Amino acid sequence: MDTALFTQAAMAFPDIDPVLIQIGPVAIRWYSLGYIVGIVAGWLLARRMVDNERLWGGPSPIKPVDIDDFLLWATVGIIVGGRLGFVLFYDLGAYIENPLAIFEVWRGGMSFHGGLIGTTVAMVLFARSRGFDPWRLFDVIAAVAPIGIGLVRVANFINAELYGRVSDVPWAMVFPTDPTQLPRHPSQLYEAFLEGLVLFIVLRIATHRWLKLKSPRFVTGLFIGGYGLARTLVEFFREPDPQLGFLLGTGWLTMGMVLSIPMVLLGIALISTARPAPAASPETGTEAGR
Repeated sequence: MDTALFTQAAMAFPDIDPVLIQIGPVAIRWYSLGYIVGIVAGWLLARRMVDNERLWGGPSPIKPVDIDDFLLWATVGIIVGGRLGFVLFYDLGAYIENPLAIFEVWRGGMSFHGGLIGTTVAMVLFARSRGFDPWRLFDVIAAVAPIGIGLVRVANFINAELYGRVSDVPWAMVFPTDPTQLPRHPSQLYEAFLEGLVLFIVLRIATHRWLKLKSPRFVTGLFIGGYGLARTLVEFFREPDPQLGFLLGTGWLTMGMVLSIPMVLLGIALISTARPAPAASPETGTEAGR
């Protein structure tokens, strides 16, 4: 293959500064903005959902004030879980050698799967403190989570990180951070589309057309299984993390697949076991028989 011609045929990578605004030593990056906008947009949409009795078949067991109060819990769960997940799943050896680097979050290194675990722990603790079924909160947060996921994937693209494998497709790009300077799949955009836009639309249909908030676990299962499937598919186009490479000498198995395939199975199990919940009491908003 003629590498020069191969590279010349690639699409130009857009010249977007990863730093949106720089004021003295303070920099606002697209990456951090993706998290902020995703969390705030998810919070606002979740408030509307719990205030819409049509979606629940009566009063929601969760109130808008609960969503307001959970915002801080969710933020902590995402950041702490995402960081620890990256440390444990993707580069444990390096952090054992330099433990203080764990706290250097401004250098990057966040794991979706770790963030999911952190947020799940936060939801369980918060729901129990308020006295409602954690599955009800899982379903609401699952329905809005793709907003943030999609925005952060776009930010990954702007940062020219987590790019795809070498390819000759017409839309392949040469990423400025890639030492090989070969055209690659813009896999971050594949993830933004599948894990963000497509998954959000599917969950929106489930909550607003199928009214599946009436059946605890269904929306959560659809989110977990849908994300796991989308991420597994994209892993066939995404370059594996250099410190890990392909696992078990397979030439195709990645850590992303190992963490995502069980999500598909869990999602199927949750969907298949979801059943309509008892009607909520109009006076208290709590569900009967609980």
